[in-house]
Amino acid sequence: MNLHKLLSEREQQSRPIRVGLIGAGRYGTMYLAQANNIPGIHVVAIADINVKRAQGAFELVDWPASQVAPDIATALKDRSTAIVASADELFDVDIDVIVEATGNPIVGIKHALKAIETKKHIIMVTVEADALAGPALAKRAEEAGVVYSMAYGDQPALIMELVDWARTSGFDVVCAGKGAKYLEHYHEMNPDNVWENWEFSKELTDSGQLNPYMHTSFRDGTKAAIEMAAVANGAGLAPSDSGLSFTPGNVEEIATICRPAAVGGSLAHEGSVDVMSSVNRDGSWISHNTQEGVFVVVKATNNYVSGCFNEYPWHPDPTGQYAALYRPYHYVGLELNMSIANAALRGIPTGGPVGFYGDVVATAKKDLKAGEFLDGEGGFTVWGKLVSAKHSVSTGALPVALAHHVELRNDVPKGAIVGWDDVIIDDSLSQALELRRETEALISAPVTVS
Repeated sequence: MNLHKLLSEREQQSRPIRVGLIGAGRYGTMYLAQANNIPGIHVVAIADINVKRAQGAFELVDWPASQVAPDIATALKDRSTAIVASADELFDVDIDVIVEATGNPIVGIKHALKAIETKKHIIMVTVEADALAGPALAKRAEEAGVVYSMAYGDQPALIMELVDWARTSGFDVVCAGKGAKYLEHYHEMNPDNVWENWEFSKELTDSGQLNPYMHTSFRDGTKAAIEMAAVANGAGLAPSDSGLSFTPGNVEEIATICRPAAVGGSLAHEGSVDVMSSVNRDGSWISHNTQEGVFVVVKATNNYVSGCFNEYPWHPDPTGQYAALYRPYHYVGLELNMSIANAALRGIPTGGPVGFYGDVVATAKKDLKAGEFLDGEGGFTVWGKLVSAKHSVSTGALPVALAHHVELRNDVPKGAIVGWDDVIIDDSLSQALELRRETEALISAPVTVS
């Protein structure tokens, strides 16, 4: 509750937290829009291979021209901000926190390792990298004495905050989750038909401002699976091996839906993660839906607590045993400084892996033939399905983050999970593979918290 006070003290002492931002996309730009209004913060540099995009980000947020430096050395000296084409320039200078926001899991792992090696805290916006090898990265960061953290503002970190509230308050976590729009045919979606499944105007989709691959991932189930894998690994929760349910429902029904199937809910067991759909299966929007929101479902510890659930407007389930806490919005990069401040001032993450519990595996969108190349998240060939880490490893499933530009050696039927044995892995992935193997060695049983 006192982060702003601590930041203000750093400002008064002329000791701002020095931040290096990798990636000037939407998330990075949103953070820049806030950074100049936060005491105790100095964005030293932005690294982006597309320098013009970084310059455009400055223009979008009205960054003062007087605060743009020609190089990092000047930026450190006069508290301005430099734009560089290579992230490598950020690691050997006096920076406290690295924000990795490239969206590329292989590159994200590379940057995280370099940050850890050079004793810099790392905020992993690239949740794709976290789902692939976050547990191993977090372990290496802990051994190096730095923080590896989820990015506040994105849904996984906000869910982790609710999980922490629940456990700190003495509740058992039954389910942690979020809302998203989902229809059954979305798993077959591809970049050619993606805009048929969004509500954007044709003028906008024709403008080239939107990435069809990214928006396919957002709707075909992959992004939801990746984010919930991060939550499972951060909270020690066990996903169902059948994937996310995407059960339709509204805010008042969260506790009724996200409880075990044995009592009428959608979960295979307590202590899991799930996503609720904001539309019915016929495509009609649900009033007071969970779209954009996050939640945690808890269970009453005794009859007195169950009575409290029913006495207050908490929308418990029909048994009165389960209740939910819900946050309706997430403000993405506008909230990022919560992670930066917690890492630099308190030495703690706003959520991060504690083990390997959930994994996102490549699943065929159509009948695939040997010799075809997989095109990864948001493409034409595969979507990402959330399963338990134990199931993924024991069955030899291929992580969706490694299904980029790899050739199939075997046919894979539609709906089947692609295995390691089905593909020819590129030697250039050696670093990511090393971290992945370290992650697989960290498979754990779900946590039991009373």
